[in-house]
Amino acid sequence: MTNDSEAGTEHLTPSAGRRVSPWNVANVLTVLRLLVVPLFVAGMFVDGPGWRYFALVVFLLASLTDQLDGWLARRYGLVTDFGKIADPIADKALIGAALVTLSILAELPWWVTVVILAREVGVTALRVAVIRHGVIPASYGGKVKTVLQIVAIALYVLPGTPDPLRWVAMGAALLVTVATGADYVNRAVRLRAVARKARGG
Repeated sequence: MTNDSEAGTEHLTPSAGRRVSPWNVANVLTVLRLLVVPLFVAGMFVDGPGWRYFALVVFLLASLTDQLDGWLARRYGLVTDFGKIADPIADKALIGAALVTLSILAELPWWVTVVILAREVGVTALRVAVIRHGVIPASYGGKVKTVLQIVAIALYVLPGTPDPLRWVAMGAALLVTVATGADYVNRAVRLRAVARKARGG
């Protein structure tokens, strides 16, 4: 990741006066992650286990770049305005496309997809709404949520995975997703209250 997304892979602020090209390696990985989303979706809709394995590999590699570009960003301070915008879009596009595709294929209940996507969109909107008061930092729960979502989706994509294993993994991901969403709401309320108190309001 290349910004302050929930996986906790924030950019470090670059050195004063240093210009960082938007086409650095971290941002290129972010763009590639976004571009492979249609390949993943195509692999899911083509009949045959071979294509499901193809979709699984694409999904896992894309998820890996999510971690890799974050490490590169932290290590080399590759922060750009483009990365701040593109990275969360790429993250949510990948997870969102996987959930919607699984629901279209009737392999995952629509209500699960709606709850997770509503939480993701809601947290993003919340962060934007309180940005004038301060930044809500990424939490450890956000990291766990991301890992659980990736594992659960991978188990649904993998052919032959026992249904109970899929249900347990997705149930855990759903529970942590909702819990961390509530935590973000609580932290946003506290952040706003502190800001108003500081202004004497």
